[in-house]
Amino acid sequence: MDRDDFLHNFEQIRGRTIRLVRCIPPDKIEWTCRTGEFALGDLARHIAATERYVFAECAVGRPSRYKGCGRELADGLDNVVAFMERMHSESMEIFTGMTQADFEKKGISPDGIPITAWKLLRSMLEHEIHHRGQIYVYLGILGVPVPSLYTLNERQLQALSAQNAAQSRSVQ
Repeated sequence: MDRDDFLHNFEQIRGRTIRLVRCIPPDKIEWTCRTGEFALGDLARHIAATERYVFAECAVGRPSRYKGCGRELADGLDNVVAFMERMHSESMEIFTGMTQADFEKKGISPDGIPITAWKLLRSMLEHEIHHRGQIYVYLGILGVPVPSLYTLNERQLQALSAQNAAQSRSVQ
């Protein structure tokens, strides 16, 4: 994996995640769909805390320092967003300090198994996207409007595709 491509891609992924987290109504930050499941705030704090204390540490060969994702880390929507931004900034400082050779070196998985740093960081992206999906579902259950992932939502894409198909038929 190319270091610079990874860093660019990660910034885009995190931007989409932060944009979604900012859609959480402040009075719903600790809402969960079911007792025992992550609350919306837990999901956001978990993304941030694992990025910094698991993936960033382990990518450079240090052990995981993860201690959880509870309200003691950040309470309230504004504080959760600030926590995410701070953890991301600290992580990016570590990642940008890594060379391409560092990306290809072995880091260590949270359970102590050697793993190539870029493979560990690729799993960090999958981890974030997984939990961002949970936030989308929770907000959908609550009826909260959310931004589309890229530019078009499903209905817009379907309408545009139908329009394109009609234009193609009329040209033929």
